[in-house]
Amino acid sequence: MSAATGQWQEAMRIDDLWEGDMEAVEVAGKKVLLVNVGGDVRAYENRCPHQAWALDEGDFDGETIICTRHMWEFDAGSGQGVNPNNCRLTVYPCRVTESGAIMVDVG
Repeated sequence: MSAATGQWQEAMRIDDLWEGDMEAVEVAGKKVLLVNVGGDVRAYENRCPHQAWALDEGDFDGETIICTRHMWEFDAGSGQGVNPNNCRLTVYPCRVTESGAIMVDVG
């Protein structure tokens, strides 16, 4: 997980990212994948560690992110690889403000 640098930027509004949804956004020039896992928002680099395929082109069942290129699977809550289990997604610090802004720190 990347450490927060204090350079928080608004990525989108929580009202636009429903539970079980994922959305690709750009934050400070970086491609970010936002996922809403049971009401908790997570932010990852929008690329599969296998061959840098865009993860937003894949599937998300509310718990698992699946890259459509070679069917690699990742736990949406942690970014840890499920299949195979020896990899992980790059995690960005993420929080939701009281006003509903999803803030991401890509450093």
